This record gives sequence, C-alpha cells and structure tokens, in this order.
Amino acid sequence: MYSLVFRTVILRLDPERAHRVAVRGFRYGRVPLAVAHALRILPAARHAQPVRAMGIDFPAPLGLAAGMDKNAEAVAGLVATGFGFVEVGTVTARAQPGNPRPRSWRELDVKGLRNQMGFNNEGADAVARRLQRLRSTRRGRAAIVGVNIGKTKATAPEDAAVDYAYSARVLAPYADYLVVNVSSPNTPGLRDLQSTEALRPILERTRAAADEARTGVRVPLLVKIAPDLADEDVDAVADLALALGLDGIVATNTTVAHDRGPGGLSGPPVRARALDVVHRLRARVGEKLTIVGVGGVSTAADAQALIDAGADLVQAYTGFVYGGPGWPARINGALVPRGRSPREPSDALSR
Repeated sequence: MYSLVFRTVILRLDPERAHRVAVRGFRYGRVPLAVAHALRILPAARHAQPVRAMGIDFPAPLGLAAGMDKNAEAVAGLVATGFGFVEVGTVTARAQPGNPRPRSWRELDVKGLRNQMGFNNEGADAVARRLQRLRSTRRGRAAIVGVNIGKTKATAPEDAAVDYAYSARVLAPYADYLVVNVSSPNTPGLRDLQSTEALRPILERTRAAADEARTGVRVPLLVKIAPDLADEDVDAVADLALALGLDGIVATNTTVAHDRGPGGLSGPPVRARALDVVHRLRARVGEKLTIVGVGGVSTAADAQALIDAGADLVQAYTGFVYGGPGWPARINGALVPRGRSPREPSDALSR
C-alpha cells in the first residue's frame, strides 16, 4: 500500500514539502496510527527485543535519526510506528531559517536522500517548551527522546562551545540523552569542529551545562561524527570521548563523498563506510562507550550488520522515508541485540 502512495502521491510533491506533510501527519495522526495497528494494517513492535544502553532501557534497537522531527513536533506519533526511540533536531541555540531553497533532493536510483538544509529549526527555547509539554503527558514521559544539538550558523567558531552549552542547558531537562552534532556538511566550518583541539572545549562545556541543568541526574552525552573522517581522526575522536567520559558516539552522518550536487547524501551509499566506522570504533573503545550505528539502513539485514559490527543501537531516516510507517516495527521485530541469541530473553524481560 505505501509503495503505491509513495509513487503516486509523495513523488509528486517537492521533497521538503513532502517532509513537512509527513511531520504534520505524525503530529496529528496518533489516532489513525492506533486504528491501523488495531486493524493490523501496521505491524506491532511487541516482538522487538529491548536494549539497555547508557543506563536507559530502550524498548527496541532501531530509533529514528535526527533530521525528521527537527522541532520535536511529532514524537508520540513517530514512536507509535514502532521506533524504539526518537532523536529530535538538529536544534541550535537560536532559531534560524537554514539555507536557501531548493535544499532537499531525492536520489531515487540509489534510494537515497541529499540535503543542504542548514539546521533550519525554531531554536532551543521553542523546542524546550514543546518537549516540556510532551513530558507532561503519560505517553510523552514513556517515550525515549534524544536531542541532537548543533552550532548556530551566525555563531563564530571560537564561540561554539558557549553556543552548544546554551542548548544543552535549556534542553537537558527534557532529554533522555544529548548528541553534539559537529558533522553536518551544511553549516560552513562545522566539520572543522571534529578536530580534537576544537571538539574538546565544546564537549567539556556541553557536559558541564547539562549537569547544571539537571542536578543529581546525569544526562548521557554523545558526539556524532561524519563518515568522511579519516581513520586516524575517527580514532582520535574515540580517544577523546574516552578521556572526557562521554557516553557514546553516533556514527555516521551524511557524506559529501559524491558527485550528485551540493549537500550531504544519506541512504545506501553511506552503508559501507558507516559499517567500517562502527567496527573501528568498537575495536577502539571496547565496551566502554555506547555506539549508535547510522547509515544506509534499508532492511533488517542492514541494521543487523551494524549491530554485529559493534553498534548497541541503530538509527535510520532515509530507510523510513522509502519504507513507510510500517517499516520501523518490521525492522525492529527482526533484530537481535548485541550479545544475545534470537531466542534469548533480555534482562528487562526476565526481571
């Protein structure tokens, strides 16, 4: 059914408009989703195996990557599709419109997406208010929500640490975990912040701000890296994450290693490098950090490959766009978490 809708309706819409329609649909579509589940039009995620990572009990290994719900508008509806968790954002300290249009393209021949959005979002204060409302509901408190934060475009690189810290301070009270995004290719100079010299003060200030915002509660902090980093730079970020006591690394973001036009490319073309980076990270950090694998997840086999390479959790966005609202539950129902046999119960289920 979804493939027919995708071909006849969605492809007729500009990609950015289709994205906006989808977010609104999930924002207001919780009742239709519940009915669809009841009628078994959409599969339930009840057979998914939970995962415990960073002190959090995730109901399923596959979550939604940042980029879909930039302003935390549709978390409950997106969770209802079967995602184990939802990462909102990227959120910047100040609201910003992003780059000029057009800035989003479909790459149908490879089932990919390419974007040059530029962190368009309503800003940390607005997103915090929306998350506060979400957390005031039973459904909202039950959802596992990560918040991905980035640098405001107008902020000078030397002030980046203050910028990230502001967002962390405002958003940490409502986040299950925070992700420092220094790997989007669509904000000038942002990827330069992946160097350990530039990254260290950002992570230190962000950690301190998150701790100040939630006294007595440690919100896990991760960093998101690009697939285009050289191996030695991946190692350097991993070493820094260990040295600073971070909770994990998200690998990877979109790639600029393509000749299709401006912006970062996501989907199957990123799969091989994401797999390599996850494997390298796990070998480097052992079991000391949580690794979230992202990139090219179109099938359950793709997600399982990332888990087998060392990812504790996996995320997807492009696969969801091409797979439709029934896709997350189908994928999660087929995944086997790290270190567990297909029939082995999780600790959460056996207690």
